[in-house]
Amino acid sequence: MNLSPAVERYVLHWGEMGTRWGTNRSVAQIQALLYLSPGPLRADEIVDLLSLARSNVSTALRELQSYGLVRMTHVLGDRRDYFESLHEVWELFRVIIDQRKQRELNPTLSMLRKCAIDVEAEDATDQITKQRIQSMLKFVEATSDWYEKIQGVPTSTLQKLMKLGAGITRFVQN
Repeated sequence: MNLSPAVERYVLHWGEMGTRWGTNRSVAQIQALLYLSPGPLRADEIVDLLSLARSNVSTALRELQSYGLVRMTHVLGDRRDYFESLHEVWELFRVIIDQRKQRELNPTLSMLRKCAIDVEAEDATDQITKQRIQSMLKFVEATSDWYEKIQGVPTSTLQKLMKLGAGITRFVQN
């Protein structure tokens, strides 16, 4: 694979975005490179293309595999391991959202549920504070419930919903 200026810009930008999303820059760059690659790549090819340390690439590949974004594959007649990204954008989106829900939303939901129970028993806590914890709990529960429902929606339906954009609000406004 050859890194054209546009491909290099994409990979570098994806790495920068990864840091903003709480992911290691090289992890995001490797995922971007594998996503754009027309075929699977070996770890040593990734090392050369991105000028990263072999250990960094190995660690990043394990992390990406644990997220379900990258899988190991093999090429007939070659004993080395090759790696490829998910290539369907909507599948990538669903996996990333699912991972974020598991790592961020679920622990927050558990904490909020416990806080809501605990704060109700506290006489010294102001009623406004109790209401705000309840409001946040309801919001996070609604977000989690929405995610669970949207997971089962076929990709084609999601695409149609996105094309409708804000126009869909006409059907649900009071």
